[in-house]
Amino acid sequence: MSNTKSVRRRQQGRIFPEFTIPPEELAKREVERNARGEKARVVFNRVRPELINDHYNWFMVIEPNSADYFIDVDDSIAEKKAREKYPTGWLVTFRINETGACGRI
Repeated sequence: MSNTKSVRRRQQGRIFPEFTIPPEELAKREVERNARGEKARVVFNRVRPELINDHYNWFMVIEPNSADYFIDVDDSIAEKKAREKYPTGWLVTFRINETGACGRI
């Protein structure tokens, strides 16, 4: 006879359940994120007509609280420019085109 080894199955669940974020905090974060996105979208829609002809498909990184924006062909360079001035601020990235979308579907 062969000895078979019993395999104990792991229980499903969170590894650290004490670090679960409460739903109220998640909702608050989503509202803040949407507010930042809306502020940045207003800036983007304001400057897009001026930039779309000369900088089509370039990346635009916007700091929503100050309405400063930084543009470059490469998204990492545009973000680096923004991080020099706002090292800890929230940034929003758009692409200078008709929709502002950065990726593919």
